[in-house]
Amino acid sequence: MVAGAVPWIISVDDHLIEPPDLFHDRLPAKFREQTPRVVHLPWKRGGESRALGITPATSGPTTDFWHVEDIYVAIPTVEVAAGMPPEQVTHEPISFAEIRPGCYQVKERLRDMDAAKIDRSLCFPNSMRFCGQLFLQLLDKDFALACVHAYNDFMVEEWAGESGGRLIPLCLVPLWDAELAAQEVRRNAVRGVRAVAFSELPAALDLPSIHDKNGYWLPFIEACDDTGTVICMHTGSGSRVPVSSPDAPGCVRLTTVNFNAQIAFADWVFSGLLPKYPSLKLAFSESQIGWMPYVLERMDRIWRMGNAIARIDPAFINEPSSYLGGRVFGCFFEDDFGIASCDAIGIDHITFESDYPHQDSSWPHTHDRLTAALSRMPEGDAFKVARGNAIRMLELDAV
Repeated sequence: MVAGAVPWIISVDDHLIEPPDLFHDRLPAKFREQTPRVVHLPWKRGGESRALGITPATSGPTTDFWHVEDIYVAIPTVEVAAGMPPEQVTHEPISFAEIRPGCYQVKERLRDMDAAKIDRSLCFPNSMRFCGQLFLQLLDKDFALACVHAYNDFMVEEWAGESGGRLIPLCLVPLWDAELAAQEVRRNAVRGVRAVAFSELPAALDLPSIHDKNGYWLPFIEACDDTGTVICMHTGSGSRVPVSSPDAPGCVRLTTVNFNAQIAFADWVFSGLLPKYPSLKLAFSESQIGWMPYVLERMDRIWRMGNAIARIDPAFINEPSSYLGGRVFGCFFEDDFGIASCDAIGIDHITFESDYPHQDSSWPHTHDRLTAALSRMPEGDAFKVARGNAIRMLELDAV
């Protein structure tokens, strides 16, 4: 394949840095005083915090925080690092005045996408957490539900709605109530939404697992199956990452960050839900793909052994890998081993992400990097990786 044969990209994992006015005028009047808002305060390190130990202080340097109830969330520079030289990528907090406008403004985001030859983009939340865990933390659940609705309305009407179809809506659900989650999936599906963020490890959030014997998540899963809504699970959406020890350097965590995705992959494939729900689609975001052949091989071997201790769901009349059928997608931003293993993974299961504006993003060189990575791949397969599989996964217009 000649250089340049890779088409413009559809990225299935980027991030919205939530703009300060996101919730303005989107909540019912009774919640106006509680509205999540951005405040500018002194900061310090220490204590419990979503943002790497950054908490409000009484004096010192200042930064922006998202504030709701008793929760304060700063934005570390590492989360808005697109285009920065490596020496500037730190865990220090950053204010909106210093953030690249493409992180949170539609027109500027489209310009940045053009610079990297990214045609369309699916964006996860950031300060609200990768599957909306911030709303799960709120004590007033009526207020939390209103926040979920407001976020989704912004996502559909403004972020995606003002982009000419280039920003693909990804919505949230109230994680604390599976029936309400199902209702929200259906509400947004009517508006053309075909993607919902969910936790890779719900049990880590003190929620029932997908193996719950009472079928806690079935209303949500049935809604996704009925509407063709893909369940997108971003690395870190379990609010924890694997750690070998408290004193391990950051490079250890960054190397093993996708381990939770492998656990979630085994969870979902062995849950028996894929055989039972033939239209159910899953995406494992920002987890890379090189691990997938081994995990699939291991699961198939366990099924063939037929060992009673494995407690395999009787719905499996064939090997677990046979049920993926283009319905389970891995997502990568840089994984040469995964690309070399694409035959073992299945080319129809591979999608690409730019991860803008996080530190792993190669922006503005994203298209050049992907072109180099796919240089030995047949043009038809390169098309699938760059955009074709994303079109099928998200039911997008092919033009």
